[in-house]
Amino acid sequence: MCALEVAVTDTADDLIERKMLDDLYADFEDAGLIPLWTQLDGLMPATPRPAAVPHLWRWERLLPIAERSGRLVPVGRGGERRAMALSNPGLPGLPYATPTLWAAIQYLGPREVAPSHRHSQGAFRFVLDGEGVWTNVDGDAVAMRRGDLLLTPSWAFHEHQNVTDEPMTWIDGLDIPLVAQLDAGFFEFGPDELSTTVTPERSRAERLWAHPGLRPISRPDRPNSPLTAYRWEHTDAALTAQLELEVEGGAGVLEPGHAGVRFSNPTTGKDALVTIRTEMRRLRAETRTTALRSVGSAVWQVFDGEATAHVGDDVFDVTRGDLFVVPSWCEVALTARTQVDLFRFSDEPVYEALGLARTSRGEQK
Repeated sequence: MCALEVAVTDTADDLIERKMLDDLYADFEDAGLIPLWTQLDGLMPATPRPAAVPHLWRWERLLPIAERSGRLVPVGRGGERRAMALSNPGLPGLPYATPTLWAAIQYLGPREVAPSHRHSQGAFRFVLDGEGVWTNVDGDAVAMRRGDLLLTPSWAFHEHQNVTDEPMTWIDGLDIPLVAQLDAGFFEFGPDELSTTVTPERSRAERLWAHPGLRPISRPDRPNSPLTAYRWEHTDAALTAQLELEVEGGAGVLEPGHAGVRFSNPTTGKDALVTIRTEMRRLRAETRTTALRSVGSAVWQVFDGEATAHVGDDVFDVTRGDLFVVPSWCEVALTARTQVDLFRFSDEPVYEALGLARTSRGEQK
């Protein structure tokens, strides 16, 4: 005997309810509404889902492209800067390293001048190699040399001049994507002529502010650092001292074999720039760092030495000049093959200010 088959059909009430629901969703669309219950997973994921992906840019490939650009692309009004932005493959078509950070290679040829402008975006320059360029920040001439960090705070006029017969290349970091998302960007051209052509050994800002632990009583606190140059000789000495103290049994390192310094605002003790954290790390040869995950993204550049960077599921063997990006909540750990110095910048001050910072520590790789 066969089982009795019963055809289940919608009742009239079911059809009416379905029609009412379809009409409701159509009215949502017409009214410019999207119901939360259809979007919850995307709006409030269990953990961050960054669009940016881990990526490596090799200096040996970037530098020849920058040199070719120097021969073919003029610098001046219109182009303003000969800067080549790192474009993250996870953000196709955008000149962004991460959704909040902009990083670029800038090339200035012999005797060239980059004219003055200013913008809402905060900026810095970090010099991998070379010297001979002065950046004038609000008319204060600041020498740029290997290992130096140079600041251009928001809305400061700045221009560059190369006074030598050799080109110079450095990396720029800005908060361009963040300011764009906030619809807070302003830009203004400065004079066509340089504000100054002097080339002092020390800028006025250094003469006033670059005295360890001492600040002029006459000057008020400022949100961005008034010190526009952080010199490699001081950074190197601080990192060296941390590792020496570790050998002597003293405190100072982040973890065994891992020294680090943060560039800070002498008026507040906070980050040198309000939206960008800038740091330098040094690892002894064969040091392995603890894996770390943080909310917020970062860009690293190898200043000297060789290391292996574990970034999420990717493994990058990196050497002098190479840059790699660590997206938000992506685990990163480093293994030093030689003693290695690394420059790092991130958007962490923004997340801390908003109460959104979070960090998770894992195991040593």
